Amino acid sequence: MQIDAQANLRTLRDVLRYAVTRFSEGHVFYGHGQIDAFDEAVFLILRGLKLPVERLDVFLDAYLTHAEINTLLEMIERRVKKRVPSAYLLNEAWLHGYRFYVDERTIIPRSFIAELLKDGLEPWVQDPAAVRDVLDLCTGSGCLGIMAADVFPVARVDAVDVSDDALLVAKRNVEDYQLQERLTLRKSDLFESLPKKKYDLIITNPPYVTDAAMSALPREYSYEPKLALAGGTDGLDIVARILRDSRDRLKRNGTLIVEIGDGRPAFESRFASIAPTWLTTSAGDDMVFMLRQDQLP
Repeated sequence: MQIDAQANLRTLRDVLRYAVTRFSEGHVFYGHGQIDAFDEAVFLILRGLKLPVERLDVFLDAYLTHAEINTLLEMIERRVKKRVPSAYLLNEAWLHGYRFYVDERTIIPRSFIAELLKDGLEPWVQDPAAVRDVLDLCTGSGCLGIMAADVFPVARVDAVDVSDDALLVAKRNVEDYQLQERLTLRKSDLFESLPKKKYDLIITNPPYVTDAAMSALPREYSYEPKLALAGGTDGLDIVARILRDSRDRLKRNGTLIVEIGDGRPAFESRFASIAPTWLTTSAGDDMVFMLRQDQLP
């Protein structure tokens, strides 16, 4: 296959066309940052060549070396035949302009909270400089905690996960962003092992996939830690624990922001007495909710 490829594929445009066809024919699933075969191919090929994705037009007709073509073909085949997500093939994921190292020790960064963070949580947070203490629960790769430290310039951030493996990945990302002085990684089962401290803001993208949905996930998700996905029968087991304990961990007028995917109907059924504010994201008004300290049970 490599000899044929070297004979027939010359430019980046050639390899891109080939990848789009392979992804389409192979019916790969796009759920880790890209929306279709073209976006997936552009991301995998350009980042595989260490080129900026936003400059595709500049490089389309660039000739590739045989070594580059064969490396790209190997990744394309693993993406199609093994269903390995592109982020794991590249050890790289992007979230609203932030680059993060990632491997199979932690979930691939993706969160609707990130959309809200890049805008400073306006209008819910009116003065970013007034946010002094932030907690990121279920931090995984550290992505939301790192974004929060960037957006809130004087805040000290605690980023928490129960997984030692995830925290090792997060440590690498914290060091890449040189945030060791302001962002502390902590191993804890939610609040269990945290020091007695109150926060202005708690953000969390916890496991929320239902048991039924776990059994039906595309093969790509089998590469991610089950611990980071599974949320119980209705997907809200971890959310229930967060709601139970957050009030005592927030300062007066502090804010809790939680992502629950498509779990709004289940939330409203299970927690009928709680009336959160549902925040608007690119996926609608059902993915992320906000509660103030005095609204929590």
